[in-house]
Amino acid sequence: MPLSTREIASAKPREKAFKLFDGHGLHVEVFPTGSKRWRVKYRFNSVEKKLSLGCYPEISLAEAREQCDDARQLLRKGIDPSLHKRAQKSKDGDAPAPTFGMLVDEYLQAQAHQLSPNTLERNKRIFDQQLKPWLKDRPITAITAGELLTTLRVTEDRGKLETVGRARNLASAVFRFGIASARCTADPARDLAGALKTPVSNRRAALTDPKKIGGLLRAIDCYGGQPVTRAALKLSPYLFCRPGELRHAEWSEIDLDSALWRIPPEKTKMRDEHVIPLSSQSVEILRNIRPLTKSSRYVFPGARSLARPLSENTINAALRSLGFEKDQMSAHGFRAMASTVLNEQGYSPDLIEKQLAHTERNKVRAAYNRASYLDQRRRMMQEWADFLDSVRHGADVVPISARQSKTA
Repeated sequence: MPLSTREIASAKPREKAFKLFDGHGLHVEVFPTGSKRWRVKYRFNSVEKKLSLGCYPEISLAEAREQCDDARQLLRKGIDPSLHKRAQKSKDGDAPAPTFGMLVDEYLQAQAHQLSPNTLERNKRIFDQQLKPWLKDRPITAITAGELLTTLRVTEDRGKLETVGRARNLASAVFRFGIASARCTADPARDLAGALKTPVSNRRAALTDPKKIGGLLRAIDCYGGQPVTRAALKLSPYLFCRPGELRHAEWSEIDLDSALWRIPPEKTKMRDEHVIPLSSQSVEILRNIRPLTKSSRYVFPGARSLARPLSENTINAALRSLGFEKDQMSAHGFRAMASTVLNEQGYSPDLIEKQLAHTERNKVRAAYNRASYLDQRRRMMQEWADFLDSVRHGADVVPISARQSKTA
């Protein structure tokens, strides 16, 4: 039941502190000394926290409820009320401004439930290597566009232009996070538009000619490295999923009897569950590797530890060892390879895009088109696998459409 002013005023101190609850986490804590303090209990990023509002009767019940409502509005905007209050004090000169490093840590924590583990890991690595060494202890309000430019130029001078772009975007995200939580008032990264070199846009390296695809598959069959790497390499063209999803695949997500792999939302780029039908060839590869890795949660554990997935660069390194340069073929290129050939063979773009786990750019169409096309995609994936086997064996390339009809 909601508290009343009379109930609060008449509450007598006890040997130990106790609480009187009003609602929405708002409560007054009565201490053995007789003092009474308002607090709001809430959760931010799954962590329980408390916000102190002041003492009763200096803060009345009505005022406490009003402050509680303000805190709930901040939470709905994704802002931690306690940090917001601290920022307000800092703004008034009562507390030092938070550092860039502190804001980075808070930002990554806030993004943890929205990004895939692979993306979150990559972002953290960019912060740790490209930004924090120079800006970690700098007050967020003291960093200027010139200082940030000097920091990013260190990476630019090493020729890592894509990394520079990502670092600038991530820095901008941190400053905007600081603005939203009232810890700073400007985003100096935004002022660097045009000041840094931009990489030449290149498509993902991929082989799309059937004869060259056949040569690639035969080379993969001859790979003499680690069995786990060989299995991941062999499975890549059949599934054409994102490399990070393949590396982080877990046995609990795969049903070999139903020939389905269900990737949970928290591990996908688009934050939606993605179901991948497995061809008979894919199931065979997984059954063959299972005795070797079933003691690990990961289908493809790393060489040094069963508790960690395959390294990010393993597939690309394996392709290089087979003689395929980075401008010829990449781990991500298996997606472009499948997309190009399947589109050329006349498959429905809806099936292909769904299999690639791409989002519908037309928001209105996306709202109505929620079909997963699972049966049609199952047929397409089996036909694709059979096509790969035919070009692997050097057979004349027979259009997929000539083997089975396609529906969407």
